[in-house]
Amino acid sequence: MKTLLTVLAVVVGSVGSAQQRFDDAVRNLRNPDPKARASALALLAEVKHLEAIEPIAPLVNDPIDEIQLAAIGTELSFYLVDDVTARKRVAFIVERRNAGRAQTAFMAGPLAVWPRPVPVALSSALLKAIDDENPRVRVEAIYTLGAIARPPLGEDHTNLLIKALDHYDPAIRTGAARVIGRLGIASAGEALIKTVNDSQQSVGFAAMRALGDIRSEAAVQSLTEQLAHYRKGEGGWVALDALARIAHGSSVRVFKERLTDRDPDLRRAAAEGLARAADSSEVAALETIATNDDSEMVRAAAAFALQKLGRNYVGRLVEPLDSAKMATQIAEYFTELGQPVAPSLASYLKDPDDSIRGHVALILGAIGTSADVAVLEPLLQDRSADVRRAAERAILRVKVRGV
Repeated sequence: MKTLLTVLAVVVGSVGSAQQRFDDAVRNLRNPDPKARASALALLAEVKHLEAIEPIAPLVNDPIDEIQLAAIGTELSFYLVDDVTARKRVAFIVERRNAGRAQTAFMAGPLAVWPRPVPVALSSALLKAIDDENPRVRVEAIYTLGAIARPPLGEDHTNLLIKALDHYDPAIRTGAARVIGRLGIASAGEALIKTVNDSQQSVGFAAMRALGDIRSEAAVQSLTEQLAHYRKGEGGWVALDALARIAHGSSVRVFKERLTDRDPDLRRAAAEGLARAADSSEVAALETIATNDDSEMVRAAAAFALQKLGRNYVGRLVEPLDSAKMATQIAEYFTELGQPVAPSLASYLKDPDDSIRGHVALILGAIGTSADVAVLEPLLQDRSADVRRAAERAILRVKVRGV
């Protein structure tokens, strides 16, 4: 009994000591000594205690650049499923050359982060930081916000993002457009249409994509004109992709014309546009494309279109999940198709390919509900460590989502 009591005392003492260190670190975030603030921040970054998210937020606007960047990076780390500092694929994340850590996480999509609440204080601090004098701070701030935030934003924050479309730094104008699209801020439509004609082409392209993401029917004419102007290349694809996301009935003719385009990016967008416009007149052509097109991403787009149009193409959509480069595209399709396809998708948790089992598990974590946890649990004993980790994260994602 004495031994047990001694052990309990040690455990309780350790917990108390850890709490004291945490409390001291939080206090030192307000210390006037930069070294003390930096040390406290490093400790909190290491322990990843979620209660530190809000106390760290003021340091996003610290007068010392290094502390600002460390604070932004630490806040992002609380939401990341996997770190993205190493140049390797982790789940759906691929490091992008010349992209910062936050931008890499943002571009990886929603599955790169946990859907945790974001305190208002943190959103406010990140939006304030996009006007910082340091360009690196500005970029890390806008993409961290985009990676972790969940709609809807408050009106004040929404207005600040829309205002950022007119920022003096084109990198921030680009980032603002991308974040607006990710968060589905429909009230930004008019400002985005204006931004399409930005002096910097990259900004205009980001604005076009955002108009597609927010499904702005008011932008259809402008985007159609942009497609006619560029016709092909990145500009043509971005315009057609945006039209495909809006999927207005007046664009169906364009989708049909571009379904046989020489550019695979344009064929992909055309197939997706027909799917979202619920136009089944090209089903025969889509069936041929799903089997015979020489581009894997186009075959996947056709399979998505056919599934969206009521055919059973879940299996064909799963096939490319053995390819790392295809995982993000397929995840986006299943996320759009949503929970109704979860039962069909779950049967592929028994696929012999480790990559397919792991990716299917991660996708189920994004679209499934608590009812799907039971089919994920056997993978906790999978022969592959990567699949076991994917299953753990999928189950946790369902729980964090609370569905």
